[in-house]
Amino acid sequence: MPRLALSRRYDAAMTTGAVGASGAQPSGPQRGPGDDFPQVLTTAMAAELLSVHVEYLRRMVREGRIPAHRFPQGREIRFLRDELIQWVADQPGHDRSPSAERAAADEHAAAGD
Repeated sequence: MPRLALSRRYDAAMTTGAVGASGAQPSGPQRGPGDDFPQVLTTAMAAELLSVHVEYLRRMVREGRIPAHRFPQGREIRFLRDELIQWVADQPGHDRSPSAERAAADEHAAAGD
Protein backbone atom coordinates (compact mmCIF):
# COMPACT_ATOMS: atom_id res chain seq x y z
CA MET A 1 0.00 0.00 0.00
CA PRO A 2 1.45 3.42 -0.90
CA ARG A 3 2.30 5.76 1.93
CA LEU A 4 -0.27 8.53 2.34
CA ALA A 5 0.77 12.13 2.67
CA LEU A 6 -1.13 14.88 4.40
CA SER A 7 -2.95 17.43 2.26
CA ARG A 8 -1.32 19.99 0.00
CA ARG A 9 -2.68 22.69 2.30
CA TYR A 10 -0.68 21.15 5.17
CA ASP A 11 2.42 20.71 3.00
CA ALA A 12 2.22 24.33 1.83
CA ALA A 13 1.76 25.62 5.38
CA MET A 14 4.74 23.67 6.61
CA THR A 15 7.06 24.68 3.78
CA THR A 16 6.16 28.37 3.76
CA GLY A 17 5.86 28.78 7.54
CA ALA A 18 8.79 26.64 8.64
CA VAL A 19 11.50 29.26 8.18
CA GLY A 20 11.10 33.03 8.05
CA ALA A 21 12.63 35.37 5.46
CA SER A 22 15.72 35.87 7.64
CA GLY A 23 16.27 32.11 7.81
CA ALA A 24 15.36 31.98 11.50
CA GLN A 25 12.63 29.84 13.02
CA PRO A 26 9.30 31.67 13.58
CA SER A 27 8.78 32.84 17.15
CA GLY A 28 5.18 31.59 17.60
CA PRO A 29 4.08 28.19 18.85
CA GLN A 30 5.10 25.22 16.71
CA ARG A 31 2.44 24.14 14.27
CA GLY A 32 1.75 20.45 13.92
CA PRO A 33 0.32 18.35 11.12
CA GLY A 34 -3.24 19.29 10.27
CA ASP A 35 -3.44 22.35 12.54
CA ASP A 36 -5.52 24.06 9.83
CA PHE A 37 -8.21 21.43 10.42
CA PRO A 38 -10.64 21.19 13.36
CA GLN A 39 -10.30 18.36 15.88
CA VAL A 40 -13.40 16.52 14.57
CA LEU A 41 -13.57 16.09 10.79
CA THR A 42 -16.31 15.25 8.32
CA THR A 43 -15.58 12.70 5.61
CA ALA A 44 -14.84 15.46 3.09
CA MET A 45 -12.45 17.23 5.47
CA ALA A 46 -10.67 13.98 6.35
CA ALA A 47 -10.30 13.16 2.65
CA GLU A 48 -8.76 16.59 2.07
CA LEU A 49 -6.38 16.15 5.02
CA LEU A 50 -5.24 12.78 3.67
CA SER A 51 -5.22 13.92 0.02
CA VAL A 52 -7.46 11.05 -1.07
CA HIS A 53 -10.81 10.94 -2.87
CA VAL A 54 -13.80 10.90 -0.52
CA GLU A 55 -15.10 7.62 -2.01
CA TYR A 56 -11.73 5.97 -1.41
CA LEU A 57 -11.87 7.13 2.21
CA ARG A 58 -15.41 5.72 2.60
CA ARG A 59 -14.23 2.38 1.19
CA MET A 60 -11.34 2.33 3.69
CA VAL A 61 -13.87 2.91 6.50
CA ARG A 62 -16.10 0.07 5.25
CA GLU A 63 -13.08 -2.23 5.14
CA GLY A 64 -12.03 -1.19 8.66
CA ARG A 65 -8.64 0.05 7.46
CA ILE A 66 -8.79 3.54 8.99
CA PRO A 67 -9.99 4.89 12.37
CA ALA A 68 -13.49 6.35 12.09
CA HIS A 69 -16.48 7.00 14.35
CA ARG A 70 -20.13 6.55 13.34
CA PHE A 71 -23.07 8.20 15.00
CA PRO A 72 -25.44 5.68 16.62
CA GLN A 73 -28.17 4.55 14.21
CA GLY A 74 -26.88 6.88 11.54
CA ARG A 75 -24.81 6.97 8.43
CA GLU A 76 -22.75 9.96 9.48
CA ILE A 77 -19.04 9.33 9.93
CA ARG A 78 -16.62 11.54 11.81
CA PHE A 79 -12.85 11.35 12.13
CA LEU A 80 -10.57 12.64 14.85
CA ARG A 81 -7.76 14.68 13.33
CA ASP A 82 -5.09 13.43 15.74
CA GLU A 83 -6.10 9.79 15.17
CA LEU A 84 -5.74 10.24 11.41
CA ILE A 85 -2.34 11.91 11.74
CA GLN A 86 -1.13 9.09 13.99
CA TRP A 87 -2.59 6.52 11.59
CA VAL A 88 -0.62 8.04 8.70
CA ALA A 89 2.55 8.04 10.81
CA ASP A 90 2.03 4.36 11.65
CA GLN A 91 1.72 3.27 8.00
CA PRO A 92 4.66 1.35 6.55
CA GLY A 93 6.86 3.10 4.05
CA HIS A 94 9.51 5.75 3.83
CA ASP A 95 8.75 8.86 5.91
CA ARG A 96 9.61 11.84 3.72
CA SER A 97 8.30 14.50 6.08
CA PRO A 98 10.63 17.46 6.73
CA SER A 99 10.91 16.58 10.43
CA ALA A 100 11.90 12.96 9.67
CA GLU A 101 14.53 14.11 7.16
CA ARG A 102 15.99 16.53 9.74
CA ALA A 103 16.08 13.76 12.37
CA ALA A 104 17.85 11.41 9.93
CA ALA A 105 20.39 14.13 9.07
CA ASP A 106 21.00 14.78 12.77
CA GLU A 107 21.52 11.04 13.42
CA HIS A 108 23.91 10.82 10.48
CA ALA A 109 25.89 13.83 11.73
CA ALA A 110 26.04 12.41 15.26
CA ALA A 111 27.29 9.06 13.95
CA GLY A 112 30.09 10.85 12.10
CA ASP A 113 31.43 12.49 15.29
